[in-house]
Amino acid sequence: MRDTINVKNPATGETVKEVSVTSSSHIKKAIEQGNEAFKTWSKVNAHQRSALLKEWSAKIKSETEYLAEVMTLESGKPLKESRGEVAYAASYIDWYAEEAKRVYGRTIPSHTESKRIIVTKEPVGLVAAITPWNFPAAMMTRKAAPALAVGCTFIVKPAEETPLTTMKLVSLAHEAGIPEDVVQCVNGYGEDIGPIFTDSPLVRKITFTGSTPVGKLLMKNSAATMKHVSMELGGHAPLIVAKDADIDFAVNQVLASKFRNAGQTCICANRVLVHEDIAKVFSEQLISRVAQLNVGNGLDESTDVGPVINAAGYEKIDSQIEDAVGKGARVLYGHQYDKDEEKGYYFVHPTVLENVGEEMDIMQEETFGPVIPLSTFRENDQAVEIANNTPFGLAAYFFTNDYRNGIYFQEHLKFGILGWNDGAPSAAHAPFGGMKESGIGREGGPEGIEPYVETKYLSIGGIQ
Repeated sequence: MRDTINVKNPATGETVKEVSVTSSSHIKKAIEQGNEAFKTWSKVNAHQRSALLKEWSAKIKSETEYLAEVMTLESGKPLKESRGEVAYAASYIDWYAEEAKRVYGRTIPSHTESKRIIVTKEPVGLVAAITPWNFPAAMMTRKAAPALAVGCTFIVKPAEETPLTTMKLVSLAHEAGIPEDVVQCVNGYGEDIGPIFTDSPLVRKITFTGSTPVGKLLMKNSAATMKHVSMELGGHAPLIVAKDADIDFAVNQVLASKFRNAGQTCICANRVLVHEDIAKVFSEQLISRVAQLNVGNGLDESTDVGPVINAAGYEKIDSQIEDAVGKGARVLYGHQYDKDEEKGYYFVHPTVLENVGEEMDIMQEETFGPVIPLSTFRENDQAVEIANNTPFGLAAYFFTNDYRNGIYFQEHLKFGILGWNDGAPSAAHAPFGGMKESGIGREGGPEGIEPYVETKYLSIGGIQ
């Protein structure tokens, strides 16, 4: 295993900090400690766990500016987005602090007078989480909060690009009074740590947010010990603008969805499908708004779009644009870069393409970048067919003020998250997750706590 991780600022290429890689022996020891701590943490009453989670949330909120700056330094996202993510991360802890007190069992009427039937819910055990670089705070708390709420212990491996935010969150959890062995952080590379997590019989659940190929590998490797798994995987979100849509509102929502974190989100709009009768007006308004976005270092308060995370991210974006243009797409705006390969930073300016067809890579592969491909449709069923033409099913959006169109889209789009006149549907109190190859399980809402509990059935006989 490599000894250190060089955490770089993607806006400058400069080193933010060097982080020590956790050795395999220390990871295995952490797993043992987490498993041992489960014996006591799982017995802590729900109200006490709730109080500790609330204290953790309060400490996070009190460190908003520090956490936001750290997040921006290591991920590149604008400070205003980092502040928003800190609040979003804390909202999951707040929600599950309350849900900790609502993990209910039930009694079932028996089929005979001499029996009683009771169902209880118990924590699954030690949970191992692997989180992504694009939302280093929210993806950690979205997993840790329900796990801790029900009495699981928790060990997290953050993305090697962005470990600093997670390390601070774990430190704040300890300051809040959550025992050190109950929530732990290990640092390293996925190909090294993933097998340690999946091979250990002490780890009873794997929760992962990231790419579909890695998710499939983790599921395969978890099968030997029959671990619980939750997978929030890739997306390729369509956004449909119907003929009757409020164009100005739809444009605003497209911008909010597409350019957050420079388009590096799993639910951002990747394919914008506009009714042909309004396509010209829509594209003109869109370009006018896109032209107002400021590209730059996330530490600058005026920045709207920061850098992409690394060279691989830039190369994929550039490849998709070149492929589309080569196959007949036209650049309406953008297709500009500010980059320095030697220093290691890459800025992709917001780009809008038109005349985009399904044969183009950008319509078939998820784009983690600030690029909007525009296509047109005539009938709603045509839009749905294009939208569903993907192995992924995480999020989809549609804009219409006709309830008949809205119900049609809601019933026919095969995606786990839908936004009707809403480009930002995520919330701690709502279930987040996808269909098809976009994952298994849900995070957020009452549904988000179920993956962390086992159901135990007790039948009591011999009652007089």
